[in-house]
Amino acid sequence: MNTMSNDPILSVEHVSMKFGGLVAVGDLSFEARRGEITALIGPNGAGKTTVFNCITGFYKPSEGMITMTSRDGTKYLLERLPDYLIPAKAKVARTFQNIRLFSGMTVYENLLVAQHNRLMKASGYTVLGLLGFSGYRQAQGEAKDLATHWLEKADLIDRADDPAGDLSYGAQRRLEIARAMCTGPELLCLDEPAAGLNPKESLALNSLLNDIKSTGTSILLIEHDMSVVMQISDHVVVLEYGRKISDGDPSFVKNDPKVIAAYLGVDDEEVSDVLVAVGDEHVIEQLDGAPDPGQGPHAMSSLMAGPVSDTIEHASDGEGLVKVSPGASRADRVSATKAAPKAAAKPAAKSAPKAAPKAAAKAAPKAPARSAPKAAPAPLMSAPAAGKSRAAPKPAAAKPAAAKRAASARPDDLLLIKGIGPVNDRKLREHGITTFAQIAAWKKADIVAVEKYLEFDGRIAREDWIGQAKKLGKTPAKKGGRG
Repeated sequence: MNTMSNDPILSVEHVSMKFGGLVAVGDLSFEARRGEITALIGPNGAGKTTVFNCITGFYKPSEGMITMTSRDGTKYLLERLPDYLIPAKAKVARTFQNIRLFSGMTVYENLLVAQHNRLMKASGYTVLGLLGFSGYRQAQGEAKDLATHWLEKADLIDRADDPAGDLSYGAQRRLEIARAMCTGPELLCLDEPAAGLNPKESLALNSLLNDIKSTGTSILLIEHDMSVVMQISDHVVVLEYGRKISDGDPSFVKNDPKVIAAYLGVDDEEVSDVLVAVGDEHVIEQLDGAPDPGQGPHAMSSLMAGPVSDTIEHASDGEGLVKVSPGASRADRVSATKAAPKAAAKPAAKSAPKAAPKAAAKAAPKAPARSAPKAAPAPLMSAPAAGKSRAAPKPAAAKPAAAKRAASARPDDLLLIKGIGPVNDRKLREHGITTFAQIAAWKKADIVAVEKYLEFDGRIAREDWIGQAKKLGKTPAKKGGRG
């Protein structure tokens, strides 16, 4: 008896997967229909890969049933089958998030290895293949034809004799899918096949998946690339925290307010409309209310704050709030860096080039840290240090030539300092560190702040950045290389 083409090939019924007290998947039910592409989407940690592991036998679900129906009508309860029988009998194949090819073997050999079981069976699990047994020769010819077929479908026929490890990332993805198809699956499970692909490679992947669909093979797909999901999927299931929040065709799912709020997202001005549709009144009240000043930026923060975990003040047992220092958001730090000089340093910008170093030193404490002359390392210092006027003596101690360079805001080529590479150069410039004079004027507290931000440990002292900056600042021929 043959099943109809629109019958479900896979039925997941009330499946739960628990790890101790953690419910990774809770009471999940959905169907994948024969000859269709079913996409499983959702935020990171939603339980998508856990569902795949339950289907393919890597995990045994804590509760529920997973039924696979073959073309001849035979039903297999996958949660009861040993893991090695799921691909052998139920004809379920899968790929993983990380590519798992035999990189030392050729592209062609990778596809022949996928047919190892068929060839071994044809040899009688003995040496009949070595003796030229006719049944084995026939099976070997069929294996070669199948490998060639999928090489052509994956657009890899010209690379058949190249090592698999020499292929580009996108080509390796297609090869992995072609290898899975050489096992003859009825259901192909793909775990994020478009991850890391550029638009051209994504189009090639879409073409390959449509070719697979045309053979009658059903596809169950986990993917975050919505351009891939919406273009090729017939059915989409959306998970959040291990539970299904939406189920339907792509046009229905992408307009479902619950999916938009949990995963797809909208523009800021549409957030309240989505929340109204979802019915989350508590969140709506929070959006309409004024911000809680107790949850805002802490006043005692350093501009060179490091990771978010380093900028959090943990509440004590008697407190209910957790305050986050500014600097936790790198985007906010960049915006503040660009906005502060425009808002607070207009008078200083006009007078700084003409003023003597002593006058600049007197004016420095009156201006915000970001508007001080660039010779002062004020951007590297925390707010409490500014109250002690630590920034003032530094420009006064600098030589007049260095002060004029800083005031003129002409950047130096920081890459000339041994130990500063392109990445660190960019990070320093994001925080207004652009001249040798600024680095030469660093003190111990500034070095500590910079090393914390750049994730160094004593490297600035070992490589003597300050000494190098002082020497380079005295050498006119090595200044101002980059803007």
